[in-house]
Amino acid sequence: MKKTFFTFCLACLFAGLCRAQVSPLKFDKNGSFKIVQFTDVHFKYGNPASDVALKRIGEVIDAEHPDLVVFTGDVIYAAPGDIGMRTVLSCVSERKVPFVVTFGNHDDEQGKTRAELYDIIRSVPFNLQPDRGSKESPDHVLTVKSSDGKKDAALLYCIDSHSYSKLPDVKGYDWLTFDQVDWYRRQSASYKAANGGQPLPALAFFHIPLPEYNEAAASETAILRGTRMETACAPAMNTGMFTAMKEAGDVMGIFVGHDHDNDYSVMWRGILLAYGRYTGGNTVYNHLPNGARVIQLKEGERTFTTWIHLKGGVVTDKTVYPDSYVKDDWKKRPLTTE
Repeated sequence: MKKTFFTFCLACLFAGLCRAQVSPLKFDKNGSFKIVQFTDVHFKYGNPASDVALKRIGEVIDAEHPDLVVFTGDVIYAAPGDIGMRTVLSCVSERKVPFVVTFGNHDDEQGKTRAELYDIIRSVPFNLQPDRGSKESPDHVLTVKSSDGKKDAALLYCIDSHSYSKLPDVKGYDWLTFDQVDWYRRQSASYKAANGGQPLPALAFFHIPLPEYNEAAASETAILRGTRMETACAPAMNTGMFTAMKEAGDVMGIFVGHDHDNDYSVMWRGILLAYGRYTGGNTVYNHLPNGARVIQLKEGERTFTTWIHLKGGVVTDKTVYPDSYVKDDWKKRPLTTE
């Protein structure tokens, strides 16, 4: 018992030291903050097919020099889950880049529970996960400070979208709970009040897309950029997170994974609904060359630039929110003879 307690204390101390190495997130002197989103790594430890995923993660980080890395679920796809998770995250931590992980529906199917995986992530240097307390995987908000470090300038919501429906008569994937919607509302309102009644520019990250992804992709009035080769595998039930975000007015874009053959972004009622780019190797279905999504925020403005980064530094589908997704008035275009 004493040995077990001693080991636990050491683990807690190590996790604290890991977090102590991370400086507060902030915009740089040029007013820029860059995020790299890796999604659906589907890493299988000991399987050579996964080597390309680790290689791509390293390549993208070395080329983009992000201020933050976000993994949006399905990081691992085989046991041993603990070794697999550490192997993937080491690609980021050894480069001393802060990171967070939101779970997918497959992460806790590899011999480790969500809580166990969460604690493993917390022990890896440069993680920004908060203490989970009594929860398996708590939702949390990362604040990005202004370039002078004096105030909060942007918010990043990191949310657990769970796995599968718990209702026997409702098939498919799970949905965000009413408690999560309420949590988001309270967080958003608190930061808005602290900012003089103005919503802070915000992004949201989780794994399973909202039902609104299919609604937007099917609309003839919405501008869609990127690749859509499958229907969004969204929950059958809608608990109103999109509506909550629209009403609160802070979230500019939502970034998910889950559907490996999608990397599109589509504007829907003023919020950009976007996929990351499949990052894994040939360990599960995929028909897009693996890579990552990059998001660059601009301090003090409700705008961001985003693109897909592929092998060899190839950049594709570069867009600017909101300008790239708003139809212009064709009657006001300048005359041209070309």
